[in-house]
Amino acid sequence: MNKIEIKSVLTVYEDVSELPEDIQQLMNIAVNARKKAYAPYSKFRVGAALSLENGEVVIGNNQENASYPSGLCAERVAIYQAGAKYPDLKIKSLAISASSDIKETLTPIPPCGACRQSISEYEIKQGEPISIYFMGKTGRIIKADSLKDLLPLTFDKDQLI
Repeated sequence: MNKIEIKSVLTVYEDVSELPEDIQQLMNIAVNARKKAYAPYSKFRVGAALSLENGEVVIGNNQENASYPSGLCAERVAIYQAGAKYPDLKIKSLAISASSDIKETLTPIPPCGACRQSISEYEIKQGEPISIYFMGKTGRIIKADSLKDLLPLTFDKDQLI
């Protein structure tokens, strides 16, 4: 028997004002996208904004449906839109903001498992890491330098062949 130790290093910012200016702007776009989320059932709103290598910004927000599995998370809305609209451009950074209409969300909310897998696909496809910044409604922001810091054991096309 052997043991494997997996270590992730994350950066914590106390406030949006500590972020680099371009990431502050990206996070503000994510916050605005969050406010437009369609979340009549969960009352949990998420906004995402990603920056591409050419400077374009693509947004997404969660889109719920009465048939719950048919909804889609903000991160996947943004990343799939980027893939459809700009298939050959690399994603540099992703900013995520989440809040609840029911209670305060003061802790950083990371992407769910399905979103992590989807982000992983694009990170592997482009051969470069995607910086991921995530927060609640206000407060601290956590930065992962790569999706691999949030999902260290990835499932990818190599397992299918």
